[in-house]
Amino acid sequence: AALIGLVILLVLIIKFKIQAMVAILIGAISIGLIAGMPFEDIVTAVNDGIGNTLKGIALLVGLGSMFGAILEVSGGAQTLAVTMVRRFGDKKAAWALGITGLVIAMPVFFDAGLIILIPLAFSLAKRTSRSSLFYAIPLLAGLAVGHAFIPPTPGPVLVATMLNVDLGWVIIVGIFCGVFAMIVAGPVWGSICGKKYMIPVPEHVAEQNDIDESKLPNFWTILIPLVLIIMDSVCGVVPALSALAPVFSFLGEPFVALLIATVAAMFILGIRHGYTTEELEKVMTKSLEPTGLILLVTACGGVLRYMLQYSGLGEVIGDAVSSANLPIVVVAFVVAALVRISVGSSTVAMTMAAGIVAALPGIAELSLLYLACTTAAVAGGATVCSHFNDSGFWLVKSLVGMDEKTTLKTWTIMETLVGVTGFIVALIISMFA
Repeated sequence: AALIGLVILLVLIIKFKIQAMVAILIGAISIGLIAGMPFEDIVTAVNDGIGNTLKGIALLVGLGSMFGAILEVSGGAQTLAVTMVRRFGDKKAAWALGITGLVIAMPVFFDAGLIILIPLAFSLAKRTSRSSLFYAIPLLAGLAVGHAFIPPTPGPVLVATMLNVDLGWVIIVGIFCGVFAMIVAGPVWGSICGKKYMIPVPEHVAEQNDIDESKLPNFWTILIPLVLIIMDSVCGVVPALSALAPVFSFLGEPFVALLIATVAAMFILGIRHGYTTEELEKVMTKSLEPTGLILLVTACGGVLRYMLQYSGLGEVIGDAVSSANLPIVVVAFVVAALVRISVGSSTVAMTMAAGIVAALPGIAELSLLYLACTTAAVAGGATVCSHFNDSGFWLVKSLVGMDEKTTLKTWTIMETLVGVTGFIVALIISMFA
């Protein structure tokens, strides 16, 4: 049922050019019907997919679009571009983006980090007259690595908790795996994609006039949402700051941080640079026009994920692979990868793989270093092969402005490189555990 449904989805999009949202819904419902799911369960999967996906990104996309629009008209995005290029130079800017994404994604959710930082990639692409992919891919790779491999991001923390491994070992192994994965999937793969696919910057960025660098706004204004979100994570792990944890737990909630940043940008970047409130209202309202499509397509990707998850496909795959005679690190990667490919959710893949591995006999006798490598292997498997059933696939496609084929050839391969490279490094380290 899953295979037939995914084939229907692919044929509708690639062959018949059916609108992605409609094709995803048809494919998802087809899976439920062919699998013999009760009609009520199919409806529940659709509702849960839409609701649970939108509640995580709706405000982020809307607030991020308005925040980004103010950055654009005020020159804030150029501040980021100029700062990065000045410090690293044009030739090394892609490396700087990968490192920036990796560091930012540790405490910040992938969606929030992407929405906040994507104007930087566009500004650099415009400045250097290169394909957006030359800079977007390293940024995406850094965000993917930081989000998957290195605590305090929730995924590896969840796996480490289930496997009862100290976070210090997970961080050490995660950094080793993440750095290699970021290099291979970021600057290296981004350079190849940038030369092969000329993806222009979005029209509103391409038509934007260059701004005198001497008149650019303060760089720190742009970092408001990132600082607030990072402080939330820091207060949660540093005992000396525990008294501030409740405050930053609220202020560091991604949508709260973006709301504060948007309001601050209205005054610091907008009004102080000569814009009236009426002009800002028009700029912010216009920025919301493309968000409807982004949200609906992304939400339908969530529907496909829940349909596959509720049909029980993940459990079937996990049970079959866990019975194979393979090293635990390999089992962890394979289970997570198969669930990720079939269900689409990295969180579900991590949870299922960690649960299966934790139940294996003899797991408690393994060294902490080996368990940390197993955690990284789970993270690698849960990252590979982002495709039509992953809401991140549709978010990246819409934000970067690519068609489905190009997204598969660039973003999907990038995610696979991140996961496989991280796994290989973890496997090598596990041999010395």
